[in-house]
Amino acid sequence: MKTPQPLPEPLALAPFTCQEAADAGVSLRRLRHGALSAPSRGIRVPKYERLPGPGLPELVRPFTRVTQFSAASHATAFTFWQFPGFLPGTEDPRIHISRPDRMAIPRRTGVFGHVGQFFDDEIVSVGGLLVTSRVRTWLDIARRMSVEELTVVADHLVRNPRPEFEVRREPYATREQLADMLDRHKGTPGIRKARIALEMARVGADSAPETRLRLALEQAGLPEPELNVPTELRPGVAREPDLGYPEYKVAVEYEGEGHSEPGQIVRDIAREEDYSRAGWLPVRISKRHMQHYALSAVAKVRDALLSRGWVPK
Repeated sequence: MKTPQPLPEPLALAPFTCQEAADAGVSLRRLRHGALSAPSRGIRVPKYERLPGPGLPELVRPFTRVTQFSAASHATAFTFWQFPGFLPGTEDPRIHISRPDRMAIPRRTGVFGHVGQFFDDEIVSVGGLLVTSRVRTWLDIARRMSVEELTVVADHLVRNPRPEFEVRREPYATREQLADMLDRHKGTPGIRKARIALEMARVGADSAPETRLRLALEQAGLPEPELNVPTELRPGVAREPDLGYPEYKVAVEYEGEGHSEPGQIVRDIAREEDYSRAGWLPVRISKRHMQHYALSAVAKVRDALLSRGWVPK
C-alpha cells in the first residue's frame, strides 16, 4: 500500500471528525486510505503503530462533535470522571451520548444514545470534550446503581480534599448541589434511590472502602462513627482515625494495598503505638474483612465497642 500523505499534526495524533479534516484541507481520498479506521460514520481514527493509542477523552471527543448538541454521559461520563463504585454495564464498549430531549436520539455505530432535559451547567467542556457534569452524571447513573454504590459516589463528590496530597481545594460538589440536581429533575428514573443515597452520604470518607465499611457498621446497628476527624491523643500528637468512636476510644483504620509497603508499615506501627499510649483501641480492617457483606469487619468493630462499654440498643 502506498504511504499516505501525512495528516496535519492535530489530526495525526488523535481521532477526529471528517468535518474537522475537511476544515484542515484533508482530501476525501485521504480519508478513505487504509491507514485510517472508521469506528462510526463521519469519524476517523489514525492507526497507531509507533505511538500509544488514544485515551478515553480522545476516543470519545469526536462522537460529541459529529452530532450537534451531544455530550458524553452515563457510563462513559462515569468512567471519564473516575468515579468509584460499581456501575453495571461499564464493560459495554459503546460510548454513551446524550442530547436535549427536543432532538432526535443519537443513533450510530458504537453509540448508546440518550435524550433528556439539560440545564446550562449540566454540560461542561474538558479539553474539548463535552461531558455531563459530575453532579448530573451522579443522577444519570442512579437508575442502574444500588443505593450503597450511589452513596459511595456521593461521598466521593462531597469529600473535602487534602491540600497536602491534591491540587484542588474544594469538594467536587456540595450536598446542596446534589439536592438541587434532584429537585431539578423530579421523576427521573432512579431518583428515589438517589434521594436515599444523599441522606446516607457523609463528608469525611477518603475512599470507597471507607464508605462501604461505614455503611456496613450502621446497617448492623452499630453507632455512626466520625470520619477522619483530627483527634489529639496527647499534647503534640494527633491522629485522624478513618472511622472514630471518641466516646469509646475506638479507632477503626481501613488498610488498603498501599499499607503493605515497607515505609507504610513503619508508619502504621507508629500510629498504633500512639493510639495505645493514649488509651485508644485500634481496629485494623483490610479487604479480607470486607468480604461476605463485611461480616468480619462488623464483628471486629462490634467486639471493640463492647469491650469499651458500648451497650446495643
